[in-house]
Amino acid sequence: MSMNRTGTVRRAAVIGSGVMGAGIAAHLANAGMRVLLLDVVPQTLLPEEEKRGLTLASPQVRSRHSQAAIGRMVKAQPAPLYEPSFAARITAGNLEDHLTALSEVDWIVEAVVERLDVKRSLFEKVESVWKPGTLVTSNTSGLSVAEMVEGRSEAFRQHFAVTHFFNPPRYMKLVEVVPTADTDPAVTALLAALCEERLGKGVVVAKDTPNFIANRIGTYGMLVTLEEVLRYGLTVEEADALTGPAMGRPKTATFRMLDLVGLDTLLHVVDNVRDKSSDPAERETFARPPLLEQLVAAGRLGEKSGGGFYRKIKGPKGSSEIESLDLQSLAYRARSSVKGPIIDAAKAAKGTGGKVKALLGTDPNHPYAQFAWQTIKRTLLYSANLVGVIADSITDIDKAMKWGFNWELGPFELWDALGLQKSVARMKAEGDVVPEWVEQWIAGGHSSFYAVQEGKRLVYSGASGSGFAEEEQSPDEISLTALKEAGRTVLRTSDASLIDLGDDVVCLEFHSQNNAIGGEILTAIRRTADEVSRNWRGLVIANDGRNFCVGANLLLLLMEAQNGEWDEVEDIIRMFQSSMLSIKKLDRPVVAAPHRMTLGGGVEACLPADQIIFSPETYFGLVETGVGLIPAGGGSKEAAVMAAARAGGGEIQPHLNTLFETVAMARTSSSGFDVGRIGLKRPQDSVIMRQDARIAEAKRAVLELDRAGYTPQPESRVRVAGREGKAVLRMGVHSLLLGGQISKHDALIGNKLAHVMAGGDAAPGAEVSEQYLLDLECEAFLSLCGEQKTQDRMSHMLTTGKPLRN
Repeated sequence: MSMNRTGTVRRAAVIGSGVMGAGIAAHLANAGMRVLLLDVVPQTLLPEEEKRGLTLASPQVRSRHSQAAIGRMVKAQPAPLYEPSFAARITAGNLEDHLTALSEVDWIVEAVVERLDVKRSLFEKVESVWKPGTLVTSNTSGLSVAEMVEGRSEAFRQHFAVTHFFNPPRYMKLVEVVPTADTDPAVTALLAALCEERLGKGVVVAKDTPNFIANRIGTYGMLVTLEEVLRYGLTVEEADALTGPAMGRPKTATFRMLDLVGLDTLLHVVDNVRDKSSDPAERETFARPPLLEQLVAAGRLGEKSGGGFYRKIKGPKGSSEIESLDLQSLAYRARSSVKGPIIDAAKAAKGTGGKVKALLGTDPNHPYAQFAWQTIKRTLLYSANLVGVIADSITDIDKAMKWGFNWELGPFELWDALGLQKSVARMKAEGDVVPEWVEQWIAGGHSSFYAVQEGKRLVYSGASGSGFAEEEQSPDEISLTALKEAGRTVLRTSDASLIDLGDDVVCLEFHSQNNAIGGEILTAIRRTADEVSRNWRGLVIANDGRNFCVGANLLLLLMEAQNGEWDEVEDIIRMFQSSMLSIKKLDRPVVAAPHRMTLGGGVEACLPADQIIFSPETYFGLVETGVGLIPAGGGSKEAAVMAAARAGGGEIQPHLNTLFETVAMARTSSSGFDVGRIGLKRPQDSVIMRQDARIAEAKRAVLELDRAGYTPQPESRVRVAGREGKAVLRMGVHSLLLGGQISKHDALIGNKLAHVMAGGDAAPGAEVSEQYLLDLECEAFLSLCGEQKTQDRMSHMLTTGKPLRN
């Protein structure tokens, strides 16, 4: 096998069909691999198997575990597969009948129980049929990598490493690749490339130490937080309010995260570090917290047992209520909200650095601020002491915590945000021992671990403290932030920027709140169209935000509608439509690269592009009916255009019906691959597995279109289903209304959408202009804006983030 070509790995086997094994198998299938999923042979029959007359010798019984796992994949939520059909790429088997099939695969992944003896025995069995050159990896979360393959041949050990996926494998970005001293460096490189390029993961190379990088630091952080919570007498809710988004961490914060992980699981990780550590201070820190031991002994393991630090109960009226644990009495009580100036200041601050500074600086003597400082300080110092122990670079540590625990900033990035020199001075004043390499780095005149110079990110270079080194970055990753810092901004409004990507290609980036489309973005789109037409080879539409775009600025529309400013509403819609048309009519190639939530106006910003390159995690849909409206920035029109294109010269109605259902029911894709299911994927559109490479891939697509001699999309008339097609659509709406599946207001919205998508009262098969369809869109949108129930839906969405069915 070539060690520099990930494409040579086409067939894989996963041993162990539990939660992790099944999740890994599903994600390998997502990447297009053929997967053999193996598990042990059952020793007893299930009652239903006995009823069917099966025996322990029946093939379907012998491979029951893996077959059941594949069945669960198709139904599970969150879905481990990008598309249910991908399950066909996975074959069920067992370790007795199908062991020899391991000699036919390119990569074997072990994901069995976390017991060293079990894994050793399994690898002995695997080597008996192993084909030299085949990759073998373990998904262990912290066992010694070298000890797992003691006694195996040198060739086997050279092709062995850990690939530690985080759960769930489809959604969590981090994979820790952990080689041993015997692992061939080419194998390590191939595994890293496989996980990055084929599986779309973020890879860090860790050392063979207990719990590797993310779990080592993450577990320490949880233990420190628990210790400081008890020291400062905080409640569970107070701790989570301080250690969640206010600290640049997920909403699950500390105690909700512990409930999800499982308190018994945490104790297992704690034991693993303590037992393997030779540092007395670390062993003391990783002692079993008595509180956790009490809860585990009482069966309070977290979510899987029905309660841990929180529990959900049925309230007096039958609704679900959340209770929290009183850490003193260990009794549950009603969960309370946490408020105060420090919490408010952190919420109001911009960016993670700003939030943490507000947390620590609003009232430095308050117990909240003292608690936050102690938890942060101790975690930073612990991370610094592990540089060179768990990983060679601070960037790998930072990435591991961002990708594995969803921290906004890694420990060293957070240290920079706090102010390296200032925070170290405070640590020393409080009697803390700062690692010598940090002291040397500051003594060398450095005020941060990271820096940006000429658009390149520089990073602490090593223990010598001699200076910065350029951070390694894949050529397939383009950072818009770095390009802007390097002065590559061509145009800018408050909510959007046009950035030079090089090679005469520019990128239009949205950066409004939630990337919602408002007047500033629409202005930027029209200015961009003029600029690109004059001076550039093509345009990419993409951004680095959490989501691509959640839609139009709903608050602005609601305010205008409630004030009866109908001319203003119409102006907004007309500006939206004309801005999207300027993209479609541009005489240069345009490629959109959406990711994650791409809803409503976000979809309408993509559909005019010549090509869309979807990230695998793209949730794409025209969802305006959920707020009582229809797509009116060209979305309804584009749906009609797609129906006509798919019909060719044939019948439009079947294609129109499918797209109408998608828009009327506000359906969204569950992945980039799933966009085809809801009818919004076009033949020229594609999906790229590696989300981090989406902008670079879009740039390549623009250049390829340009090299091929790009000609703009011709203005053509659209064949529509007309009044008879509208009648068919409305009949479907009426049927749903009679069946009680939709409300009268839903029916009103559906009928107006049918009028637009069918081409109004045009004759069946008539050809109309795109502007005609846009006029229908605008008219329907304005009339719906005047409906009180629509305004109620808009207000409810803005207030709660959830749709109102009225």
